[in-house]
Amino acid sequence: MFDPDDLARIREAKREWEEETLASTLDQFGERKERFTTDTGGQAVERLYTPEDVTDLDYTEDLGFPGEDPYTRGVYPTMHRGRLWTMRQYAGMGTARETNERFRYLIDQGSSGLSMAFDLPTQKGYDSDASMAAGEVGKAGVAIDSLRDMEVVFNGIPLDEVSTSMTINAPAAVLLAMYVAIGDRQGVPRERLRGTIQNDILKEYIARNLYIYPPEPSMRLITDVFEFCAAEVPNFNTISISGYHIREAGSTAAQEVAFTLGDGIEYVEAALDAGLDVDEFAPQLSFFFNAHNNVFEEVAKFRAARRMWAKIMEERFGAESEKSKQLKFHAQTGGSTLTAQQVENNVVRVAYQALAAVLGGAQSLHTNGKDEALSLPTEQSVRTALRTQQILAHESGVADTIDPLGGSYYVESLTDDIEAEATEILGEVDDRGGMLEAVESGWVKRQIQDVAFERQREIESGERVVVGVNEYQVDEEPRVEIEEVDEEDEKRQRERLREVKDERDDEAVEASLAAIREAAEGEANLVPPIVDAVKAYATVGEISDVLREVFGEYRPRQ
Repeated sequence: MFDPDDLARIREAKREWEEETLASTLDQFGERKERFTTDTGGQAVERLYTPEDVTDLDYTEDLGFPGEDPYTRGVYPTMHRGRLWTMRQYAGMGTARETNERFRYLIDQGSSGLSMAFDLPTQKGYDSDASMAAGEVGKAGVAIDSLRDMEVVFNGIPLDEVSTSMTINAPAAVLLAMYVAIGDRQGVPRERLRGTIQNDILKEYIARNLYIYPPEPSMRLITDVFEFCAAEVPNFNTISISGYHIREAGSTAAQEVAFTLGDGIEYVEAALDAGLDVDEFAPQLSFFFNAHNNVFEEVAKFRAARRMWAKIMEERFGAESEKSKQLKFHAQTGGSTLTAQQVENNVVRVAYQALAAVLGGAQSLHTNGKDEALSLPTEQSVRTALRTQQILAHESGVADTIDPLGGSYYVESLTDDIEAEATEILGEVDDRGGMLEAVESGWVKRQIQDVAFERQREIESGERVVVGVNEYQVDEEPRVEIEEVDEEDEKRQRERLREVKDERDDEAVEASLAAIREAAEGEANLVPPIVDAVKAYATVGEISDVLREVFGEYRPRQ
């Protein structure tokens, strides 16, 4: 970017500044800390960045232009100047009816996408009347037992007019089948259905533990979804490869990138092994990243991830379609950064995190409610979270130009640093036999746990300041109105499930479950018989139990 003579002049000018201007100030005032680092401590932050820090940067090779390889500056030519990111607020209240009400409220308030949270029994493939579900029905999201619940959730919401994201993994094929069935009943052509299923099981083995089956059959379910959607639901994202929960578990930004892309590599390899063509399924892959407090680190992380994925898809997998190389991602503000103390401070945290996601070129964004460290968000806090996005979009000016931090000596240097560290981690993953083996051996989890332990030590010692927690506390916390789950909802949900089972055609259910078993024991794609089963009102638990019997349940290595 600069010729040698320019760099020599800059180097000399910097030396003079350090000796003549900086030195006296340091002697008099010093600096706040001996060493500055990014938020997760992964990269040192220098006092000043100049062209010397980006001497290896090749504009056309490393940055390029928006909508062109390597996509560092964005996956679309006009980015947010042409179309704003999808404002997708996460919601899933205890019951299907409450969730429908919240979805309608969000649409009325200007949300351009829906994001569905499920309760723990649904995520583990249990019905609400299962003994394992006791006490958890409707607590962490909406309880979905059968297609009847999904019919209530989307009552009055035309699926050809909304985009829906579903945070579901082990039973993702079942919930996708329900969404397709609702679309069929609304008369919406399948090619007009838009949205995303998370469907990222490797991340569950790493970070959240909401798995059901062993890795091999779980990967088969994922590739079956890839194949089905490529043919039937081409505008639906078949997976949201999720670094979000990896970061929530305590990883650094570079680890989040490396392990997320590592999972992506594993899914692509599984699909290729299943006989799929890379350019047929890869355009439907999407990613899900966290947005934490350090604005510059997060922006650099998103830019590095885009550049790395473009290289991986072209060099490792021979992808020829430009859409296969584009890393499209949803971002969510960091739940683990929210504090139960002084919850109003969380509004500020969320705003800065959302700013980082927009500056980093997110395709869609969820902003957390200020009270999510305490409960499901209230209607008021959800509105404030959505308004945060709308103010960014319409009042801040950050969406008016593409990649506005591109060319910053600091941001470009940090982008390179994160890419280099993430690439090194991916190299170690390869040396360990790939992401699946690195996950099953527990190595990935140990890497994250080490970082999380160190960060907690820093908070407890006061080295890391968390405003309102270990600094700037108040003597008495104000009372906060929180969303509470009605304990009677679990009883009512079980009653509705019993009504569904009493009213449905039992012979049709048994036949559909037998078809799933036959497909699972053979090599046929599992999604079509699952669609037939949910239309017959077979439940999430019944379908999952058939697959449990065929595939078994996962037990981590000791």
